[in-house]
Amino acid sequence: MRPFYEELSTMSNPDPRPTRPLTRRVFLHGAGVVMALPWLESVPVWGAPVASPQAPPALPQRLVVQFMGNGINADHWWAKGDGAGMELGKSLAPLEPFKTKLNVINGLFNKPSTGVGIHPGMTGNILSGMPLQKGAVLRGGISFDQELANRIGQESVQPSLVLACEQPLTGYHETNFSMAYSSHISWRSSDSPVPTEVYPSLAFDSLFENSGSRRTESILDRVREEAAGLRRRISATDRAKLDEYLTSVREVEQRAQRMRADAAKAADRAKDKGRPLAAIKRPDNGLPEDIREHMRLMCDIVALAIQTDKTRIATMLMCRDLSGLFYPFLDVRDAHHPASHNDLGDGYERVTRFYVSQLAYLAGRLQAMPEGEGSVLDNTCLLWLSNMWSGSRHDNSTLPLLTVGGLGGKLATGRVLNYREKGAENRKLCSLYLSLMDRMGVELPRFGDADTRLAGL
Repeated sequence: MRPFYEELSTMSNPDPRPTRPLTRRVFLHGAGVVMALPWLESVPVWGAPVASPQAPPALPQRLVVQFMGNGINADHWWAKGDGAGMELGKSLAPLEPFKTKLNVINGLFNKPSTGVGIHPGMTGNILSGMPLQKGAVLRGGISFDQELANRIGQESVQPSLVLACEQPLTGYHETNFSMAYSSHISWRSSDSPVPTEVYPSLAFDSLFENSGSRRTESILDRVREEAAGLRRRISATDRAKLDEYLTSVREVEQRAQRMRADAAKAADRAKDKGRPLAAIKRPDNGLPEDIREHMRLMCDIVALAIQTDKTRIATMLMCRDLSGLFYPFLDVRDAHHPASHNDLGDGYERVTRFYVSQLAYLAGRLQAMPEGEGSVLDNTCLLWLSNMWSGSRHDNSTLPLLTVGGLGGKLATGRVLNYREKGAENRKLCSLYLSLMDRMGVELPRFGDADTRLAGL
């Protein structure tokens, strides 16, 4: 009979000898499901009794990218000061609780995306820093999230998690760039984007290897027996952590299940009509009509994936370039892309603030998850960015960029960093990526268009 816990390294390697740093990751098993659990202090490290004296395992560093297309409201995108005394502009106000863990980074740009044409050419290389090819053949570069996934992804169950809240576009833009560049920020190679998961129920299933005929049954019901056995063997502190985690899973599961039937019906309708599901507009495509619900659920799924070490790398395309999302709850009449053409108006400020609030929500979820002496957020870098500064002028000579979280103390926070007057060679977006990869244990001589680290980070 399988024990009530199983250390991560044995999942992918039948050889009982550990092949990578030991962890306290725990898995529960049920019919057709495997559930990873958060870091539990009282569970023994692989192959050693609880009482054995040994140094605590190193906590993993994680990266999560959130992307908003078409820029921000520049009038209200500002910050000054540092630490708890930092002052934030209206659009950054949702991050008020995280000022000591926030970096507002101004003045960086992605040179290969400038002067090539609006929209797709400004987006497809936002995480790669490589020139994009026009026409029928896709050609760019591997994105830095996938570079990390290739190099440290084997340390978690899933190398990366790539989510989106809009279906990808097809066809070509008037600039002769493929719309695939507008729809994907994560690229596994120069010519292949990582497929995005837009359906919350399927993203939830991926966390727990939930497939087959029983996937509509509650995951928690199927692991109930092993969870009860584990609960009897762990400390009171870990019991509280386990109970809180299982409650979170139940809540997310219930929300995802409500959407599962809609997604299934939409797939059947598309099949009957002989149309690809991606070509059907929401809510007929089975995606939630209320994007607030969609985005919150996707953020919750990412939070669970990071907390349980299911993955250490995640990207979230909150809205694509040339986005068609609507915001009636913000009293904004136009869809996202047309609304961005009035980027200094009050309506687009509310849109900007809404997307910053998604970053704040995810930061709050991770902050509430204890891990070691701190929280999961303390060991994570949340990176928020857009492909433009101004949607009305299609200006990407500088980009809005935020980070929240300290990567286990390796990334200083609570700062406003300004690179606008540093010169083109010293404000490259890919220099930031090199610096973040260094802090996550991946040191490269060059990435994208940069071969130097970002000074002052």
